[in-house]
Amino acid sequence: MKMEFNQEAKKRLYQRLSEILDSEQILFNEEMSAHTTFRTGGKADIFIEIDTSAQLGSVLAALRAEGLSRLNEDFFLLGNGSNVLVSDKGIQGVVLHLSKAYANIVVHDTTLVCEAGATLAQVAHKACEHALTGFEFVAGIPGSIGGAIVMNAGAYGGEMRQVVERVLLITPDGTFIEKSGAEMNFAYRHSIVKEQPLIVLEVTLALMHGNQEEIQARMKDLASRRWEKQPLEYPSAGSTFKRPEGYFAGKLIEEAGLRGFSVGGAQISEKHCGFVINKNNASAADIQALITEVQRRVYASAKVTLEPEVILLGFD
Repeated sequence: MKMEFNQEAKKRLYQRLSEILDSEQILFNEEMSAHTTFRTGGKADIFIEIDTSAQLGSVLAALRAEGLSRLNEDFFLLGNGSNVLVSDKGIQGVVLHLSKAYANIVVHDTTLVCEAGATLAQVAHKACEHALTGFEFVAGIPGSIGGAIVMNAGAYGGEMRQVVERVLLITPDGTFIEKSGAEMNFAYRHSIVKEQPLIVLEVTLALMHGNQEEIQARMKDLASRRWEKQPLEYPSAGSTFKRPEGYFAGKLIEEAGLRGFSVGGAQISEKHCGFVINKNNASAADIQALITEVQRRVYASAKVTLEPEVILLGFD
């Protein structure tokens, strides 16, 4: 994020936004630690709560009118904040946040039409409620379905690309685009949204009729396995690194002797080495330094470059 707002620019933007949103949806100097699962980081210059796709379109128009049209530079879209690390100095720019209201889910036979702000847990439970199978693999994964589309989230042999039928997107200039699942360029932790300035509005999932008791049992089993093997009792962003081809990040980190390794309040989990956790009031600088040191040591020991799965915001 590179845009820095002076008071005059903030005043002009606030006036435009006030014509679209309620005052409580427009926040200044908002603590980002309250909106990310790492529970750390600085403040956002302007933090905007979005309740509907119509509001999002109008807000994008207001930003364009102020010359703020560059996604991930002038403004950033935040879902559940489960895959983000915000720097201690915060974000110089606008953060658009999909609120809890932006989470409608409509069921049509074996398809679910989900607004981007719906959490994966909400979608999974809605599918189970209607005895629809194919989405159990997300049980326990934090995050919104919009964010899951961006990174083709997956676990336990399942990925978003296996169930996505259609995605409705919008560009920063307000153009609506609809793409099929096949057109989303899904790959490991990747989608077309990482290639182009696109925002996910709505996702249609294609599932199958199943046995509700079996679906519930599968979800319960996967959630139990997560609690058993992952440090869910601490703030984190889930798996910190992408899986290198032919390797497992956690195993490489363990083999480098880094289980339990700490920088300040940040630590490599002793339960699962693939997780960086905020164990004791870690700063974002602690977490970033730990990530960098892990990369250095793993490369020194195994000649493998670990690529962070976590998105860094506000860092130089």
